[in-house]
Amino acid sequence: MLDNHQKNIATFIHLSTFSRFLIPFGNFIGPIVLWMANKEKSEFVDTHGKQAINFQMSILLYALILGVLTVPFFFFNLFSSFDFIDINLFDGIHLNISEPSPLLYLGGGLGALAIIGFILELVFIVIASLKARDGEFYHYPLTIDFLK
Repeated sequence: MLDNHQKNIATFIHLSTFSRFLIPFGNFIGPIVLWMANKEKSEFVDTHGKQAINFQMSILLYALILGVLTVPFFFFNLFSSFDFIDINLFDGIHLNISEPSPLLYLGGGLGALAIIGFILELVFIVIASLKARDGEFYHYPLTIDFLK
């Protein structure tokens, strides 16, 4: 039988990922500290801790992949109008707003995907916290199980 303390610890493990807005890498530090301190006390807390950490590691991996894909498109679009042979570089810059590059659309689409992913991440964390508060197990979608 789960007591309120176990439910609260599991809830705080999920909510501690929001500490990244105050502390760099707080989304990893908070859940890891709470999970390591309480994982032997309850299988419920252990499962929720692993889920929270696995989800944050998966989100980091997905963000790195999106960044690796998006950044080159941005730089290719930015430097497409530069003439690198010309010494007087600033006279050769021409901005054509009427015809944006297809690379801009692709980079913008990947950027929009990143924003949607961020919003979904926040929603999933809140859902996991509510499930933990109610004493239910929760599996984050699209999570890679790094810790088993």
